[in-house]
Amino acid sequence: MLPPRPSGLPSSLFLASSDARASNDNHDPRMNSDQNRESPAESASSRDTWPIIDSATQVKLENQKAEDGYYEQSVIHKPASANKVSLLDIAREQVDIISEKMYLLPNEYLEEMKGRLRGMLEGNGGPQLRDEFLFLQRLVQSRSDLTAKSLIKAHRVQLEILVAINSGIQFFLHQSMNLSQSALIEVFLYKRCRNIACQNQLPAEDCHCEICTNRKGFCSLCMCVICNKFDFEVNTCRWIGCDSCAHWTHTDCAIRDKQIGQGPSPVNGLGSAEMQFRCRACNRTSDLLGWVKDVFQQCAPTWDRESLLRELTVVSKIFRLSENTRGRQLFWKSEELIEKLKGGVAETTACRFILTFLQELEMDSSKSSEAGNNGRMIPPQEACNRIAAVVQEAVQTMEIVADEKMRMLKKARQALETCDHELEEKAKEVAELKLERQRKRLQIDELESIARLKEAEADMFQLKADEARREADRLQRIALAKSGKSEEDYASSYLKQRLSEAEAEKQFLFEKIKLQDQSSRSSQGNDIGDTSSQELYTKIQEILKSV
Repeated sequence: MLPPRPSGLPSSLFLASSDARASNDNHDPRMNSDQNRESPAESASSRDTWPIIDSATQVKLENQKAEDGYYEQSVIHKPASANKVSLLDIAREQVDIISEKMYLLPNEYLEEMKGRLRGMLEGNGGPQLRDEFLFLQRLVQSRSDLTAKSLIKAHRVQLEILVAINSGIQFFLHQSMNLSQSALIEVFLYKRCRNIACQNQLPAEDCHCEICTNRKGFCSLCMCVICNKFDFEVNTCRWIGCDSCAHWTHTDCAIRDKQIGQGPSPVNGLGSAEMQFRCRACNRTSDLLGWVKDVFQQCAPTWDRESLLRELTVVSKIFRLSENTRGRQLFWKSEELIEKLKGGVAETTACRFILTFLQELEMDSSKSSEAGNNGRMIPPQEACNRIAAVVQEAVQTMEIVADEKMRMLKKARQALETCDHELEEKAKEVAELKLERQRKRLQIDELESIARLKEAEADMFQLKADEARREADRLQRIALAKSGKSEEDYASSYLKQRLSEAEAEKQFLFEKIKLQDQSSRSSQGNDIGDTSSQELYTKIQEILKSV
């Protein structure tokens, strides 16, 4: 936020006081990050999220009424039942009816609906979501029933959604937003600044100029007169404050809108052209060289490297087209310091250089002014004093430069010594690596010779194994042949033995039968019916037949 003109600074400089800066830092950091995101209709010159419908889009939306049905269907991602509410319902239906429905809805559904609108404002959905949001915004801004009396009955989430649609600022949908319902209504009705970090009543400081009166929601304390945007930049050359009406303008907007240019300087009385800023609100001019000097004197010691680079770039843009000697010198000095900062010069040194240079420009301007206004001879003592002052300043500048050069020389020597030491260490490491490489090469050669020997031994053993395998196959075939023959011989001898035994047994039985036959014949008369002898004879006959 850019606060009103501080009382402790000159009128040519509008900067944030320490209290205002501290209050700005105490804001929720999420608020700043959300405000810095661009909305679907965001201007490239600012980081505010105030959507502006350009003329082409307005004509398109007004002339193509048939597309309203398409956008209406696109906004409703899923059909809403009788007890559900959509973004389209909030944008076009009566406040009290939607409020009663929303009191019956769960918090999860309300957060989901706010998330859908937040996605539209983030601009990540492409042209379709942008057109859907513009359609919702057109519906809300065309309604005449949204007054303070009707909005007081709105549900909290309903009011937040209406304010976010109307303003295009997604922070009104975040949980960290703690504005009261009355403040939200004032923001919606353009009676309070939509900048969360400002929140002043409008018009700011009761300003009744044409811009503050005719522009809805414009705040002269924190918004750019040209682009209507606001951001959180303070203590910077990127914002220019008018000395007369206290309105603010982005430097980029002023350059683009040709509000910065050459003009006669009333300071030195010589009528030379100086770079001046013309305020669009009051059409009065302000000297830019003095303004840049005041900004750098007040704020440069607190800037880091990136901030100093950024500010020098802005100064270079302002004085690029300057035809005045001092303006050209400041432009060249800015370009020189930018190159030095990119080359590694410390930001404190660059800050001292630019401050000394600005002081010299101011002294040259005052001397030229005195010479032009007085038109008289300077007394010798005064001339000597002035010469002594100039010499003293030159000596001081030379001492500063000498100190810086000496510091840089010491730093360079230290860097050179460090590089030499590192070079020696690297040389030792290289020598050690070479020795290690030779040892590894010898080991590799030795291992290769061992591998070749082992490979030859393996081939020899493979050859012997093949021969042993062939000999084993031959012996196995011989063993199989001999085994078969021995089995045949054994079977033959066994059969012969059995045959001889059978012949002997046959002969024995034959003899025995003969004896029994003879004895039976002799005893035929005694025991002809002896069954046992007959059975024995029958068995002997069977045995003889089987043999």
